[in-house]
Amino acid sequence: MAAKKKYDCVKCVAYCCSYTHIPVTKSDVKRLAKHFDMSDAKAEKKFTKYGDKASPRVLRHTDDEHFVTSCMFLDKETRLCGIYDARPKICREFPTQTRCGYYDFLTFEREVQDDPDWVATTN
Repeated sequence: MAAKKKYDCVKCVAYCCSYTHIPVTKSDVKRLAKHFDMSDAKAEKKFTKYGDKASPRVLRHTDDEHFVTSCMFLDKETRLCGIYDARPKICREFPTQTRCGYYDFLTFEREVQDDPDWVATTN
């Protein structure tokens, strides 16, 4: 039996999309290429950049009012994934833990601020 999650992603401002290192596999690039009807090479160049030896390709970012930068595919108005059906494997598997650091922080701050709608921003 899977452990119950102690947070609700629907209430989040897409914190996980602000991770600087969102790894992309060859299969992810193929999926993106198909989604945007372009070659794998063009999709890799347009949507990814060099990460490190462990994850050579990561998703590119764009400016974000909450977290300085976030995944280029995050819709900055709705805070939802703009390529949900074509999203990378890591995004399909996420979240993997029963707790979320951002959600724990947000819950704590809302209690301390006595404001149930309080949202943290980094800018």
